Amino acid sequence: MLTILGKRASINVRKVMWTCDELGLEWRQEDWGSGFRDTRTDAFRALNPNAMVPVLIDGDFVLWESNSIIRYLANRQGDETLYPCEARARARVDQWLDWQASDLNRSWSYAFMALVRQSPDHTDAAQIQASLRAWNGFMNILDGRLAETRAYVAGADFSLADIAIGLSVNRWLETPFDHPPLPAVEAYCQRLGERSGFREHGGNGVA
Repeated sequence: MLTILGKRASINVRKVMWTCDELGLEWRQEDWGSGFRDTRTDAFRALNPNAMVPVLIDGDFVLWESNSIIRYLANRQGDETLYPCEARARARVDQWLDWQASDLNRSWSYAFMALVRQSPDHTDAAQIQASLRAWNGFMNILDGRLAETRAYVAGADFSLADIAIGLSVNRWLETPFDHPPLPAVEAYCQRLGERSGFREHGGNGVA
């Protein structure tokens, strides 16, 4: 039985739970993080020195960083559907996983903290608008890619990249601001909505 440490509202925790469900893995989840058990304790830092969720415990193996966790889970199961072994196909999945974790995530940070979390440290109107422009810019890149594939981010088949990016798309849609029309992204959301994993973990909030 796998153990996932982290609150269910976390986008990165949901990433791991969704992957587990896609792979048919048995798992249990413990609430850690803001509003729940404190990740800044020595006991938790022994598992993840960054004091962040999620953390995966698989027997005596402990792993943190959500994209590393979902790659591990797919490799653990030998699942080439979600994470192909062929070099170019795997590189394409990795490319979009890394893009989501670095470029896309970085763009939304200020606007999300201001508009959703309503953080008193994120009230500068100019920075909010700059964050939204950057966020929409990356979403336009995604729209172009999805218009090209007419299916999923890495190509014709659903992959780990769609778990990470599908959750990010949900966050973009649920954050309260005027969204530009992105028809390929909208069609993508409809495709994701056919998957039970997305219905369970992907469309249930923006925290």
